[in-house]
This record gives sequence, C-alpha cells and structure tokens, in this order.
Amino acid sequence: MNYRRLALIGFFLTQTGLQSIAQQKNSIGVQLVDVKAGTFVMGSNRGKEDADESPVHDVTISTSFKMSATEITNKQYEAFDPGHNKLRGKNGFSLKDDEAVVFVSYEEAVAFCAWLSKKEGKIYRLPTEAEWEYACRAGTTTDYNTGNELPAEYQKLQHTNRTPVPVSLPVAQTAPNAWGLYDMHGNVEEYCYDWYGAYVAGAQTDPVGRQTGVSRVVRGGSHNTPVRYLRSANRQGMLPNDKQWLTGFRIVQGALPKTTAIGAELSPANTMQVSQQKFSWNKITEPFFDVPVVYVVKPDSTSGIPFYKHNHCPAITWCPNGDLLAAWFSTNAESGREMVILASRLRAGNKKWDTASMFFCVPDRNTTGTSLLYDQKGTLYHINGLEAAGDWQNLAMIMRTSANNGTTWSNPVLIAPEHAKRHQVIAGSFVSKEGWLVQLCDADPSSRGGTAMHVSKDKGAHWSTPYTLPATPEYKNGATGGLIAGIHASAVQLKDGRLLALGRNDNIKIDSVIGERMPVSISNDFGATWQYAPSQFPPISSGQRLVLRRLNEGPLLLISFTHCPGKSTVEGMDFTGANGEVFKGYGMYAALSYDEGKTWPVKKLLTDGSIRQLNGGAWTGLFKMDATHAEPKGYLAATQSPDNVIHLVSSNLYYRFNLAWLQLP
Repeated sequence: MNYRRLALIGFFLTQTGLQSIAQQKNSIGVQLVDVKAGTFVMGSNRGKEDADESPVHDVTISTSFKMSATEITNKQYEAFDPGHNKLRGKNGFSLKDDEAVVFVSYEEAVAFCAWLSKKEGKIYRLPTEAEWEYACRAGTTTDYNTGNELPAEYQKLQHTNRTPVPVSLPVAQTAPNAWGLYDMHGNVEEYCYDWYGAYVAGAQTDPVGRQTGVSRVVRGGSHNTPVRYLRSANRQGMLPNDKQWLTGFRIVQGALPKTTAIGAELSPANTMQVSQQKFSWNKITEPFFDVPVVYVVKPDSTSGIPFYKHNHCPAITWCPNGDLLAAWFSTNAESGREMVILASRLRAGNKKWDTASMFFCVPDRNTTGTSLLYDQKGTLYHINGLEAAGDWQNLAMIMRTSANNGTTWSNPVLIAPEHAKRHQVIAGSFVSKEGWLVQLCDADPSSRGGTAMHVSKDKGAHWSTPYTLPATPEYKNGATGGLIAGIHASAVQLKDGRLLALGRNDNIKIDSVIGERMPVSISNDFGATWQYAPSQFPPISSGQRLVLRRLNEGPLLLISFTHCPGKSTVEGMDFTGANGEVFKGYGMYAALSYDEGKTWPVKKLLTDGSIRQLNGGAWTGLFKMDATHAEPKGYLAATQSPDNVIHLVSSNLYYRFNLAWLQLP
C-alpha cells in the first residue's frame, strides 16, 4: 500500500478546509484547526512493553475544540519568554524561528497557555490525552494515521542514538492528517494535560486522566526515537519540571472538560502495611553465613507489574523499622525505554522477600542506575538516573526522600537536571563525617570512562561536582585527574578525611609478570583531584560491580571477584584454608583492611563450602557454589544494619553474614 499517496490524498482533501483554517490565526500566528466532537476507540493491545495502552476503550469527545495545526514554534514561544532564545540550538537542536520549540518543561508550557489566555481573553491550554489521540487518529484505527506504517518522509532518525544526532525541526514540512493537523507522528513529543496513570475499562466521555501522579503524559514521539514510539496509541511520561531536546507542545483553544479525574492509582506493595515501629536491634556476635536466597521475586503475570527478563543493577538499604529495602531495574534491554525500577522488602523477622513491585517509573524513559541510603537520622534517600529517551548516556538525576520507612516518597526532584554524561547513578552512596551526602556516578558509558562524584552539603537541596581537573585524565600510576579511575566505582572516607575508591577497568599495569591490577584512587581534597595507583586486587570486568564500605566495627570491607570469566588471562586467587593450606578459589570474595586500606590481611571466598547450584540472574545465570567456587559475576550492593549484620545483594541473590564469620580462618 502506498502510504505516501494516502497522505497526499488526505492533504488534497483538506485543502479547501485549510484555506479557511489559515484565516484562524491568533495574535501570535498560531494556526488553529477546528476539531469536531465525536467518538473513537482509544488505546491498543500490543503486549507487555505497551501494556499501558490497554484496555482498549471507547471515548467520546463531547465538545468541539480548536487545536494548533502545528507544534508551538520558537518564534511563537519566545513572544511569551524572550529569554528562551538562549536555548536555541542547544545540543544542535531547534535553532530557527519556525522549528518546534524544545527545552521547555510542562510547567513552562502551562505558563505559556496562561499568558496567551490573558493576552487574548480566550482559554488556551494543553490538550487532554484523549483529545490528543482523537485528533491524531483523525478517524483512523491503524497504528499511524497514515496506516500501519509511517512513510519515510515523516521519519527523522527513528532509532536510538547514544549521542543524539541533530536534525532540523521545522513544523508543517510533511502532509497533515485528514483533519489538517501536522506532525502528529514525530518531529517532537508533545505534552498533554493529564497526569500519567493506567487506563480504566469501559466507555468514557471527556476523560482528563488521574487526580495526581508523578509524570505528565507526553504523546507523538520524536526524532532520534524508534518509530514504534510514534504510534497514535503510544503513551510516554515526563516529569513536569524536566526539559530536553525531544519534547515540545501544541495547544488547544477551549475550556477544559469538567469531567472528574480518576483517583490516584493503588500504592505498590513495597509501600503497603509498612510498620512504623522503631526496631530494636540486637547485635549478633556469633559468626554466621546464611544460605543465599533470591530477592528478585517475580510477580504473578496477572498482577500488571511490568517485570521483564533482565533484572539487574541493585541497591539496598536498611530501614529504621527493621526492614530491608532493595531496588533494581527490570527491562528487556539495558538501553530499553521499557525499563522500570522495581523494589522488594524483607520485612523485619521474615525469611522471604516480598514479591517485586513498582518503585519508580517515567514511562518510555530509560532509568538506569539506582541508589538507596538511610542517613540514620530519619530520612531514606532514593537517587536515580533518568534518560531523555533510551540508552543510558544522557541521564539527568532525580532524588526522592521518605521519612516513614518508604511508605510514601516525595515527588522526584531533578538534582542534576541536564541530560548528560556523569549522571549514571551507582549504588553505594554514603554520608561523610561532615554530614555531606556523596553520590558516585559513571562519568561515561565507555569501558574506560571513570567515575564522577556528586556532593550535597545541605541534605540534598543542592548538589555540586567537586572535580577541577579535566574530565578525562590519563589513568596511570602516579597520575592525577579529576575523576575516580574505573567505572562503577565505590568509595569510602578514611579517618583522616581523605577518600579512597576502587573501580572497574582503567586498570594499571605493574609489570609484565604481575600484569594489571585494579586501580585505587585517593583524594586529599574531597574529590577535587584524585591520585592513581595499582591496588593489590585483580581487575574486574563486564557483569561485575564491587562494594567498598566501612563496617560499623571499624574495618574497611571490599567485596569483589577473583577474575571475570572469559575476560581474564589469569583466573582465580590464592586463599588460605582453615588448615593453613593455600588453595585456589574462584568468584566473589571479601577483603578486610584494619589500617585504612594500606594492607588487606583478610581475604575470604564468599561461600560456606556447601555444594549447591544457584542462579545469579542477569549476566550471571546458573553457577555452582562449593568450597572453592563462589558467585562468578553480579552487580553488588551492600548495607550493614545496626546489629552489625552485613546484607549483600548481587543481581538476583541476597547474602547475609557478619564480620565475625569473615574473620574465621
């Protein structure tokens, strides 16, 4: 079928109408199109990744309205906000007068509508989600208003680019739909009035979405985005105060429907029936190592919880009520836009983790990187990455807090609002002895990208990056740079105030015999500069992330891996058994330092010696644990509760042990 021909036919059929439409320009040159009342079928049935488009339901738009024929342009928006001119051409996007305005937030789009309403004495607003889809479809029931395919002339780099590729964004360069509306598929995403939330079944009239939520609905898709996200039914979300190069808006003239909004969605299981009783921690002094158990517990397929095949990149913290809270991403692909953050609780006194439930999501945005922290003064912190689209390079950083053990969370605040490198959050945030919050982030998604440090001196209200030297230092013995050597780094503050960090890759070679070692980075100025040296530990690589932290009892604890299967030329490490004999061990181990990282006299394989087959999930899969083999891979995160129990999670398994066990021969 010739979809271009169909579009051109639609264009021809609307020419007479468009002549009159052209006369319906408002005071700033916005062309308005009459959209008549009617009924349509909203949504689609496409499977798990697009489950939020279901159930399909009939919607009646009871009152006609006028919609802007195009997205609001730079020239039109800057009649309201002349200062926006300085954002023209940012990252190479939207420089000219007639290009769709981008780098505007939902709040700014609403303010534009209020300004225009006052200026003209008419009501201007954003379209409801239902109005938008009704207008986009223009009587069609196919994936696009051009059919089940989108013709090439409508497409602008319809694939995910790790580094977004600039394209021109002038409006009305392709044929409009049958109702005279341009660029309903692509060019830029468009804000809608509604809070994002699940659809409800049954016929509806003039729906206006949910009463409240986290994200506002965004529709239409954009450039630098796979074409399936440009479908008429596809739903996306956007934090109201976020702004980037993919999103703009169009407007409606007419009163908002008086329909009552749907109530807020049910709270996820990880926030329900949470005890607020302060827990009494009794220190455990007898050595123990519990059998590892699964904490990534798959929900029932009928629950509606978006649980995907790849569950990875965890964070964990203890709560003052005695619970443990773990969170991780669930996705089909690490660069996927279907990614969500799930969470589970191990409630005080229980042996089994709760089933996974939703923790954080901005629909159709990649959310790589999660950190959880309890500051031991009553506040839980959740910090997360947020992509403009898919992939995991151009992330903003959001923060939420909870003062009631995670029963409720504050609205997300953009603590690093630019979608850029150095914002891929790593588990292992900590509070310095000065009371400052410290959050580490991968500086670059490349294998030798280093780790950036973010610091807040006012409990998260403001954040800064302390580094002063170039962002891409030369990682070699004795060199100095502005980033920690290695991605996925973990850091600890030493007693003298210095910082010590270990990371993955950026390895430093000692000599031709010993080869490369994991890099250690030391900062004497709280992260402004770092000095690099080889550690005594073997490097780690893909599918592996280490833990470095100070234990309640004083020693430093490192948990890492002896080698990376398939990546290392030398496999395994030497360990000393209870009988004093040296043996070769493989997989995850713990090391202890009693002198602030100068020496690490204790190294222990993390196994109790029993033979069992376990599933490490994610990139690890099935492995055998025995006297000489521990988990070979995994992204690690750990916390230590006031009873001195060390709680460690890999990509799928939860370990529980203590210092006394680590110190056993």
